[in-house]
Amino acid sequence: MTDERLPQLRASDADRERVADILRDALAEGRLDMAEFGERLDTAYRARTYGELEPLTADLPAAAPAGAPAPLSLRKEPAPAPGGAVTGWAGRIREDAHGHTTGIAVLGGFERKGRWTIGRRFTAVCCLGGGELDLREADFAGREIEISVWAVLGGVNVIVPPGVEVVTRGLGIMGSFDSREDGSPADPGAPRVIVSGLALLGGVGVERKLPKEEWRRLKAERKEDRRRLRQERRARRELP
Repeated sequence: MTDERLPQLRASDADRERVADILRDALAEGRLDMAEFGERLDTAYRARTYGELEPLTADLPAAAPAGAPAPLSLRKEPAPAPGGAVTGWAGRIREDAHGHTTGIAVLGGFERKGRWTIGRRFTAVCCLGGGELDLREADFAGREIEISVWAVLGGVNVIVPPGVEVVTRGLGIMGSFDSREDGSPADPGAPRVIVSGLALLGGVGVERKLPKEEWRRLKAERKEDRRRLRQERRARRELP
């Protein structure tokens, strides 16, 4: 990963939260006034790339070395759990498991979500129907998973969590085969998901979403941030 590409990379919710924490510290230390803090916090939560986040903390110390700009971490290494076990992706890649390998929807639909294991080769067939493969809480039967999709007058939506590498090799004929998630930065040790196949008068989509519990946590934190910001603004207006 070159430094030239860093500003163009998509920022995650965790990156936005790290910037918000630095801004809150700067407000408490008197480095930012309330108006500028509010503007920067709002910009941070609307930022899409590292290039949009970096200027918000460039003139602020990042807790450790005084005067140094706040670094933005692209990836997180899996943290060691008590007893030396490794959590994260290592615990979700189960190479000894077979997992689910097919999903068929004819004049109907299929759905795989929650805690389940996807096999190394998964085939999805949809004819006048639709399917959804949600991998946010899934285990993986290998470090590389290939999903072959055959959609005729139907569609399949694949949901992957942040950090998973996505490669799209499908073909759309009078339909669409979404490849927008190709090239997103992957976490160390994360599985690789290859989506291939054919969409004829149908569509195949790949989207990246946070796990539900993480999304709820961040939503609650943002709600608390907005509440605290309203209180601080009210307190400043009441000052003589």
